[in-house]
Amino acid sequence: MAMPEKSICTNPSEDFRNFPEIIELNVGGQVYITRYPTLVSIPGSLLWEMFNEKNPCSLIQDSKGRFFIDRDGFLFRYVLDYMRDLQVILPDHFPECGRLQREAEYFKLPELVKMLALKINKLNSPGNDLCQSDLEELSPSIDTVLNLSSSNTIPITGPDSNLAVKMATGSDLKKAGFITIGYRGSYTLGRDSQTDAKFRRVARIMVCGKISLAKEVFGDTLNESRDPDRPPERYTSRYYLKFTFLEQAFDKLADAGFHMVACNSTGTCTVTHDQTDDKIWTSYTEYVFYRE
Repeated sequence: MAMPEKSICTNPSEDFRNFPEIIELNVGGQVYITRYPTLVSIPGSLLWEMFNEKNPCSLIQDSKGRFFIDRDGFLFRYVLDYMRDLQVILPDHFPECGRLQREAEYFKLPELVKMLALKINKLNSPGNDLCQSDLEELSPSIDTVLNLSSSNTIPITGPDSNLAVKMATGSDLKKAGFITIGYRGSYTLGRDSQTDAKFRRVARIMVCGKISLAKEVFGDTLNESRDPDRPPERYTSRYYLKFTFLEQAFDKLADAGFHMVACNSTGTCTVTHDQTDDKIWTSYTEYVFYRE
């Protein structure tokens, strides 16, 4: 007689030993796989409480049986690193220290909160108002303003000696550059092109260009999940937008002072319907924007 498979959910009266050695987590849609001892390595933490005092049946699971935690899935990698080694190494130009500190508070990791607080205080100290990435982004504008001030007949001195730097960081002096947005689409065309084309909605709008420019233009509507933790002076072609309306993207670019300078599109027939002779085409379109 075949024996039934052992389920992870057993009698609620049994203790934490019902958890398997390897644990799969779904944190905000991101999947993590780790060992059970890692999750209970810090007594008093939220993960210790979840996996040490409760039965598996009492925890929320997704459709594939992974334990679900409704938090930031991308920042959780640093929380898990800390659970493993009691230290965390952040990438250069890491812009999410404040959000990571909030995650550490949620997961009840006071030592990690202290570590991040020291890092944030250091970045916010009077002698370090701007991080290195900010200085690199602002340096061309600062040089320009300083050169202009040195050529004026009235020099900038006294209490207003920092005016050049303040002007350089203002909204009137924006960095020039290109941003390219693209999308893949498909449409159905009838026999001999006699019928109207039936277009499908745009599935995803991709963003290519300098990271600092992309973040300036699109802000919180920019999805960085495919290329996270990159410094602002680098370039990317893997960002995409959280909305799917091209006009909305155009409006944001126009509001930021960008103008379209080029566009191109390609189309390929992929499928022909045997009965109706309708042809399904796939296309890729790019729009190039520039700001002086």
